[in-house]
Amino acid sequence: MKALTWHGRRDVRVDTVPDPTIEQPTDAIIRVTSTGLCGSDLHLYEVLGPFMQEGDVLGHEPMGIVEAVGPEAGDLQVGDRVVVPFNISCGRCFMCEHGLQSQCETTQVREQGMGAALFGYTKLYGEVPGGQAELLRVPQAHYGPIKVPEGPPDDRYLFLSDVLPTAWQAVQYAQIPDGGSLAVIGLGPIGEMACRIAQHLGAATVIGLDLVPDRLARSNGHGVHTVDVTATDDIPGAVRELTDGRGPDAVIDAVGMEAHGAPVGKLAHALAGLMPDPVARKVMETAGVDRLSALRAAAEIVRRGGTISLSGVYGGAADPLNMLKMFDKQVTLRMGQANVRRWVDDILPLLGGDDDPLGVDSFATHHLSLSEAPQAYETFQKKQDGAFKIVFRP
Repeated sequence: MKALTWHGRRDVRVDTVPDPTIEQPTDAIIRVTSTGLCGSDLHLYEVLGPFMQEGDVLGHEPMGIVEAVGPEAGDLQVGDRVVVPFNISCGRCFMCEHGLQSQCETTQVREQGMGAALFGYTKLYGEVPGGQAELLRVPQAHYGPIKVPEGPPDDRYLFLSDVLPTAWQAVQYAQIPDGGSLAVIGLGPIGEMACRIAQHLGAATVIGLDLVPDRLARSNGHGVHTVDVTATDDIPGAVRELTDGRGPDAVIDAVGMEAHGAPVGKLAHALAGLMPDPVARKVMETAGVDRLSALRAAAEIVRRGGTISLSGVYGGAADPLNMLKMFDKQVTLRMGQANVRRWVDDILPLLGGDDDPLGVDSFATHHLSLSEAPQAYETFQKKQDGAFKIVFRP
């Protein structure tokens, strides 16, 4: 089969690799019909080389048609149309039963000290071949795959693999009070979808912070108050002006890994101005200023007694958080990989009608063949050609 494989920093290629086979009784094989390019894929493209091996198959946002099933794959049948969550979970262990599928005890990558295995995402998460390929082996297929109806285009359901549950969890963790306010740092796919979900669930004021004009315009177009972080020297002040001077009830940090490799002058570098210079210099050397500056900005912006929700992925071990500030402000901090299966029952009813309240049908900006994937990674990284969300159709 054809699959997108990692060969080094900024070097991904479409190779011919062996077709996957049923290896465990709970496995299934799907023929991939659509698969997304995620912002966190750019981190593999750019800086996570030490945790990759040449030939690793990338991608963790697939959907398709079931081609084969193992004898213990539950009620999954050949021909079913399914979306595959990016985390691999069993549905039976203590963590899964408590809605923490991202911590599944059956698939935990214990040798790395990490949680549940993920598709297409480094040794840290099990080095499971990913979904930017023509075929995909799906472990724990008795539980993971989400059956969806025939008829609507793939885009109606594809984002159940990652974008929708990640953004939904971010909003749920933000604990926005009825009629309350939310600021979202970073208006990439996760941040933009979090804005839409917060509005759908009743947030009265949603504020989005970014520096990419296309992203700011996209969010502003559906009622988000946008702040161009390059246009002000006082980002917290600009947000407070929109929230009666006290700051929003909640802040979602949706920057995380997506910032890596973005153009010079990116959101993260603008936010770094909130860090003391000696701290910023040390962090740049040890843990990556992009991640930490966004979190520090969240701590500065949120109102006293508010909540910070992290959907951006954090990788640095040396994280000099302003704990004094966060403790003094009695801030609640929630984070973690999305527990996809936990939120599916809440989200799926919003995808079955004609009104498309979350705008999934028009969410992707580019639909490309798998052969175009290497160039698409570069285009997405450089934010060229209006690339906001790219979907491959193998």
